Amino acid sequence: MNEESPVKTNISHYRIVSKIGAGGMGEVYLAEDTRLDRKVALKLLPAEFTQDADRVRRFIQEAKAASALNHPNIITIYEIGEEQGTHFMATEFIDGQTLRQIMATRMPLGTLIEIAIQIASALGAAHAAGIVHRDIKPENVMVRPDGLVKVLDFGLAKLAERRTATVNEDAPTAFQAKTDPGTVMGTVTYMSPEQVEGLDIDGRTDIFSLGTVLYEMITGQLPFTGQTAGAIFGAILHRTPTPPSQLNHELPAELERIVTKALRKNREERYQTAKDLVVDLKSLKQELEIEAKLGYSLQSAPGREAASGKTHEQVKAETEQLSAVSTGTAHTTSSAEYVVSEIKRHKRAAVAVLLTLLVAIAAAIYFSLSSNRAIDSIAVLPFVNASADPNSEYLSDGLAESLINSLSQVPKLRVVPRGIVFSYKGREVDPRKVGSDLGVRAVLTGRVVQRGDTLSIQAELIDVASVAQLWGQQYNRKLSDILSVQEEIAQQISEKLRLRLSGQERQLTKRSTGSTEAYQAYLKGRYYWNKRTEDGLRKAIEYFKQATDSDPNYARAYAGLADSYALLTEYSATPAHEVMPKAKSAAQRALALDDRLSEAHTSLANVMSLYEWDFVGAEREFRRAIELDPNYATTHQWYSELLGDILGRFDEAIVEAKLAQQLDPLSLIINKNVALKFATARRYDQAVEQYKKTLEMDPNFGVARWELAFAYGGKGMYEEGIAEFQKVINHAGRRPEYLADFGQVYAASGRKDEAQKLRDELLERSKREHIPAVYFAIIYAGLGEKDQAFAWLEKAYAERSFYLAYLKTDRRFDNLRSDPRFLDLLRRMKLEGN
Repeated sequence: MNEESPVKTNISHYRIVSKIGAGGMGEVYLAEDTRLDRKVALKLLPAEFTQDADRVRRFIQEAKAASALNHPNIITIYEIGEEQGTHFMATEFIDGQTLRQIMATRMPLGTLIEIAIQIASALGAAHAAGIVHRDIKPENVMVRPDGLVKVLDFGLAKLAERRTATVNEDAPTAFQAKTDPGTVMGTVTYMSPEQVEGLDIDGRTDIFSLGTVLYEMITGQLPFTGQTAGAIFGAILHRTPTPPSQLNHELPAELERIVTKALRKNREERYQTAKDLVVDLKSLKQELEIEAKLGYSLQSAPGREAASGKTHEQVKAETEQLSAVSTGTAHTTSSAEYVVSEIKRHKRAAVAVLLTLLVAIAAAIYFSLSSNRAIDSIAVLPFVNASADPNSEYLSDGLAESLINSLSQVPKLRVVPRGIVFSYKGREVDPRKVGSDLGVRAVLTGRVVQRGDTLSIQAELIDVASVAQLWGQQYNRKLSDILSVQEEIAQQISEKLRLRLSGQERQLTKRSTGSTEAYQAYLKGRYYWNKRTEDGLRKAIEYFKQATDSDPNYARAYAGLADSYALLTEYSATPAHEVMPKAKSAAQRALALDDRLSEAHTSLANVMSLYEWDFVGAEREFRRAIELDPNYATTHQWYSELLGDILGRFDEAIVEAKLAQQLDPLSLIINKNVALKFATARRYDQAVEQYKKTLEMDPNFGVARWELAFAYGGKGMYEEGIAEFQKVINHAGRRPEYLADFGQVYAASGRKDEAQKLRDELLERSKREHIPAVYFAIIYAGLGEKDQAFAWLEKAYAERSFYLAYLKTDRRFDNLRSDPRFLDLLRRMKLEGN
């Protein structure tokens, strides 16, 4: 035993090995548990803490509560005990470094945020159980070599809370001080204002302390300092800390906002729960991952270089490295009420070139009226539909979206993606605040009024830095003149803003169509396509055909037609062989007209994966689509389906799904897709959470409720799954796909009679209507009737059912996987070994 060890070599059944630390809360030793043959950390508590039997009793109760949390980021307490007057606590031994040690060297931003997320997650779990830590500081956080964070000493701060001795306030490292209303405790520099004042405390105290730790992690300095404890107390109560961005110029604006909010002196203005803090940290981490993938920063300050010059593969590798610990979902700042109403009106009007208007706006971006300072970033806010007719919404949405997609092609220009700016739709906004929130130099706003065949377009481009209008104008024309109006707007902007575009930028003026009728039909087609219903898809096909009839060379309209045909087999009982060849033909026609059209490559890739089962070719097309336009959310959505649902590359799939969500956070189908990626990976807890978030956006979105019901089945929560299936059927009717999955869940829950009734219902209906064979295979697999299941799978193979593309990962057929017939089917579908 060395000099650092206590006098005793054994405490109870623990054999002391060596001393590993000491502090105001006691000495810590590495010990061996001789009963269970494991290493433990043994903390011997100061005698002054344990002289009051009532305090010890309360401490033991809280320590037990902390131990019962069983949270991965909270150290496990094995035992609280006493032997011959020595009080001790045995906890798990963490082989790692304290956060203080790690902070000695500069941490990557992703690592820093991940550590903060884990600490906040631990606090959230503790607060939910009524436990406040009271002493969050770097010394009370351990980080294992694998990156797992452990928060230490839950309960010990409570033990010290009612010490009556005061401390010398001239000592800057003073641990506590007595005040009249109550006792101040905690490590001085990490205290909250309410701790300093001796007030009652709650979980928001820990949030303030974590904000202090986070401030120190990102700046290398404490927010509140002083030569004495009294001076530090005064700073905590009265001084505003230096903005973190002044100490770390590479700091994302969102991270500064998070830290600032956590450090609000008025606890009513702070994060009210640790969970809220976790949500914002996870959202920031996700944005940074996506920025790495896209090659630009959504959070950078105005004037910062945006382009990365990296290939898709390079940024993808960086993203996957940053996503080593992948958690959370996109966080939107709009209210739930706004999201629900917005979703009901939300439309996806794809890129439509607005002639030389785009050239003019691009020029305005690069050169303001009063200076030559380049405008390198812009947010195009949703145009306001000021018409009395809500059916004109497609036009105002399409106008703004067209500008966003076209401007995204301008080199060295950062354009905030559609999904983010459309969260402002329907709200009164201050362009200056938008510019500050999104980190852009310019904001474009507009409004559209349609009265009969008369159209009024008003647009205004604002320089956020100088709060100056760069350009603004209103035009009144006939609806049929919309394209010439755009030309007129472009000409006037060009004259004002000294047009300076390179040859590559001038190519943006190439028209997709010169037909107003074709353009409007295209926008309506995308509007109905987004509804994801059989009726909506059939209407979309009609409008896309109108667009191609008006302009046979309109490539985007052919891509929309391909997408509508491809989805029709999924959202109706239409056999794949009737529509998929039409989808491929339309996609190929689009590419023949414009082989640089990202949407057309996406459309072709979708057909290749779901119908032709050419998965290698499909991935090639998806990658080409992303190379041409990394901001088209549908590409990332469908690519995630290929990676995860078809090929089983789950981690890559989740990255792509989240990227699509970030680009279009208001899309129901994209939000649902994130949940499906979790479910396919058998991460059912995360899947259920995401499905519920999607349904909060629109409780009537039947597809999400259907998949939620099946996810409950995956968790073994059959009663919950059955209840959700009942809701789906009551609202959307007895669609064959719903009944098939409902039958599987019934069978898995042991209610085989109910499953057989649903099977019989489908068999009877098949005499009058086409029921895809795969639905019978699903029910028979659930019932354990393998021969019947394989017979129907063979029929589905003959039908080239798109469902079979998911066979490799589809858990509905898990009980068939060991059968040689299943392996043979995978081989024939080119899924074996993929």
